[in-house]
Amino acid sequence: MAAIDFLSRTHCHLGEGPFFCDRRDTLFWFDIVEKKRYAHDFATGTETVLDLPEMASAMGVAADGRDVIFTETGLLLWDGTDLTRCAAIEADNPQTRSNDARIHPSGAFWLGTMGKGAEPGSGAIYRWFAGSVDLLFDNITIPNAICFSPDGTTAWFTDTPTGKLMRVATDPATGAPTGEPQLFFDHSGGTGGLDGAVCDGGGNIWNARWGASALDCYAPDGTRTTTIDLPVTQPSCPAFVGGNRLAVTSAWENMDAAARTADPDAGATLIVTLDVDIEPRFEPALHL
Repeated sequence: MAAIDFLSRTHCHLGEGPFFCDRRDTLFWFDIVEKKRYAHDFATGTETVLDLPEMASAMGVAADGRDVIFTETGLLLWDGTDLTRCAAIEADNPQTRSNDARIHPSGAFWLGTMGKGAEPGSGAIYRWFAGSVDLLFDNITIPNAICFSPDGTTAWFTDTPTGKLMRVATDPATGAPTGEPQLFFDHSGGTGGLDGAVCDGGGNIWNARWGASALDCYAPDGTRTTTIDLPVTQPSCPAFVGGNRLAVTSAWENMDAAARTADPDAGATLIVTLDVDIEPRFEPALHL
């Protein structure tokens, strides 16, 4: 069904937000708790790390080539030398941080926040587009699984503790919701929690299932069609890295000594090579 390899054995406290830049042939990912952004250059096989001034969890690239990094206080621009403020998001609330995020085909950035202690209802999902930030959904505990259909007409997301993967219609030109969220898949009572997700070119959703050592695939009709076993207990988010390969981050957060002994690769970043052809999708440029 799939071959599993290790891209990085750096054990992230809370690995998240894998992002593949095809122009640089580089995968970026974050250790949220340790305030670090890692990068793996596929051409050279080298891994580098950027220390950040605050927690960060996701990124995109603007049309001018600058990295846009989603942090606990909002969006920062990184030009390779300096960080500058782009947009404030909950910057006046030290109790929350950034979590899951994904870029809509229009270039809009959907951005999820949560309490640093996962306090119930402390988070929200925002949309950043053309220089403005709009609140989409509030009273969220752990926003995850944000992803979009190839034509930009549909978004998916979850509030992980609910176990419900939701679907909502979106404007292809702006990424704004055009209807109310509807249930797509009900995982309530199931093993593990729905975490980060990405949608392939065929409209299938690939979702990391935290606490279940699993990467699941959902067909466009909401059927769970595939489950791939992973060698880490807490996979957190997938991203396409070309061909039929996905990178998957993981974490050792909240694992005691016994759990870490049982899961020695917790926090590593994986490469999953599928044995079926898929149409990968890479993130579009952000609409500044």
